Amino acid sequence: MARLLYTLLLWIVLPVLLLRLLIRGFRNPSYWARWNERFGKCQLYPAGFTAWVHAVSVGEVNAATPLINQILQLKPNCRILVTTMTPTGSDQVAATFSNRVTHCYAPYDYPFAVRGFLEKNSPRNLILMETEIWPNMIHYCHQLGTNIIMTNVRLSEKSRRGYAKVLPVIGPALRKVDLFAAQSKGDQERLLALGVDSTRISRTGSMKFEIGLPASVREVAEAVRRDWGRDRTVVIAGSTHEGEESLLLELLTQISDDCPGLLLVLAPRHPERFESVAKLAVREGFESLRRSHHTGQVSSTVSVQIADTMGELPMLYAAADIAIVGGSLIRIKGIGGHNILEPCAVGVPVIFGQYMRNFSEISRLTVERRAGFQVDSLDELRTALTTLINDPSLRATMGDNGITMVSENAGATNRTLELLFPLLDDPAKQFTQEQEDSLTTSPLE
Repeated sequence: MARLLYTLLLWIVLPVLLLRLLIRGFRNPSYWARWNERFGKCQLYPAGFTAWVHAVSVGEVNAATPLINQILQLKPNCRILVTTMTPTGSDQVAATFSNRVTHCYAPYDYPFAVRGFLEKNSPRNLILMETEIWPNMIHYCHQLGTNIIMTNVRLSEKSRRGYAKVLPVIGPALRKVDLFAAQSKGDQERLLALGVDSTRISRTGSMKFEIGLPASVREVAEAVRRDWGRDRTVVIAGSTHEGEESLLLELLTQISDDCPGLLLVLAPRHPERFESVAKLAVREGFESLRRSHHTGQVSSTVSVQIADTMGELPMLYAAADIAIVGGSLIRIKGIGGHNILEPCAVGVPVIFGQYMRNFSEISRLTVERRAGFQVDSLDELRTALTTLINDPSLRATMGDNGITMVSENAGATNRTLELLFPLLDDPAKQFTQEQEDSLTTSPLE
């Protein structure tokens, strides 16, 4: 009954959902494309898939990448479907895997959409990245006999309290998940508090520490650094959101006299904001340029560059002296920081703000291991930044600390693979007529 009420609520909010897609499309027209996939009308794949990996957006795709690569390497006959909810996630899948996996948008959690999707794909395993609890998706996969694995599970105390309030809906879905791979002991304990059986939970660590960078990253970073200028200090602000760029430009104004030659590289999280951020830098009086519009050496008079290219952020981190990671400097609804391990992995000290709800364990460890600074205000940000600018030795030490920290905490992918492999080896399921019928009949749906 609780799931039926949940479904009814979904139908009530459908107009809001469609309006949200329309509005987002004005900023990124890709949101206007492929709506059929969002409602389960995807291409038919008669052979089905060994694994369906659901990764919401760019961050989850990046976390899933080492796992998917390992599966494809060790079991090249596996057929993998990757779904995302955002166009940037879709772009990341295409850039990372090309035609080695199949991509489509995940169906919204309407029963007809999920059923239609499963009828076209017949996945043997559903791998949910992080804490994606969609009651209808999980229900119909379970009904079809699909193994359900929730990997890289991160569950904050705030989320646990929220889920506890809707436990009649969430509880049955959690009981249908076959395996949970939790990031930390705290995540494990919070799952137990929601009623998950301890025998289905394993602690694997965070797959965000699995940052496999191609050898070419360093080589390309060297070329970019030559273009920026080796004699200037370069600060890159990655994955920034609206409101953070203006704060960083204000900071640049404050410190520019004491830090001559400083270059600030702004890399907005969402491509649809590239143009507005470029205009903001001009309005604030900075000589700036867009990376996509310029090749070769950057003039010493340019103080702001807009990194308006996709897929280059790890390389840009590697080319910089200091990294500031966005999504954390101001309170942004639905955002709780971004991955601070990317600059750490390439030996660049990182600065991040107080809003790191999605990376609480990682942010604590980064500060503890002296690989980065966490700041609570603009004054603290200015102090941390000027300290690093004026102390190359400290930058080198913190960079080395970051590399060591990432290396020592790697291994989550292998531990997760140990859980997955017996399921990936299962013979292809022969679904019974009763299971197939269950996808087409259900009250209210």
